[in-house]
Amino acid sequence: MNAEEVFDRAVEELRAGRAVVFPTDTVYGLGVAVAHASGPEAIYELKRRDAGKPVAWLVGDVADLERYGRDVSPEVFELARRFWPGALTIIVNASAAVPRAFAPTGTIGLRMPASEVALALAHSVGPLATSSANRAGQPAPQTLAQVDERILSAVRAVLPDEAPASGISSTVVDATSPELAILRQGSVRL
Repeated sequence: MNAEEVFDRAVEELRAGRAVVFPTDTVYGLGVAVAHASGPEAIYELKRRDAGKPVAWLVGDVADLERYGRDVSPEVFELARRFWPGALTIIVNASAAVPRAFAPTGTIGLRMPASEVALALAHSVGPLATSSANRAGQPAPQTLAQVDERILSAVRAVLPDEAPASGISSTVVDATSPELAILRQGSVRL
């Protein structure tokens, strides 16, 4: 298959509610389309991850912060405009547009990746509930060659590397209260 056919196959799988493996700007990702999957269970199952751990979304535009976030301050929008697309995940209170299965605690982490492939997927199917494409407790893969073979054999669509990922997970900030809190320091320095 050529690159376009592989991409189309991934979109088809996402629209069918199934997980795909794809590159991002930080690490290789495993994700499902929020609009087409009943929840993030496929990610938890493939990763052997504790279902209590939240799964962030990759979005296609800064405006998605307003659509999926509730009571987002102007300062948080400015932060997104400054660092998106890029390696910054912003946790916000989830709006009514966020299915409860993806935000059981009432919050959601959003990130607009600096990856042509990941952005093209988000523009094709909407937000992607995503985690790194590794088994729980294992290092996050920077390249397709580092993705666990058990994950690769369990999905029907795998997109190839567009460029080496940084290998550094995103910085995660909690913006659900007036004081921003850095929950994980990644490549973005605040």
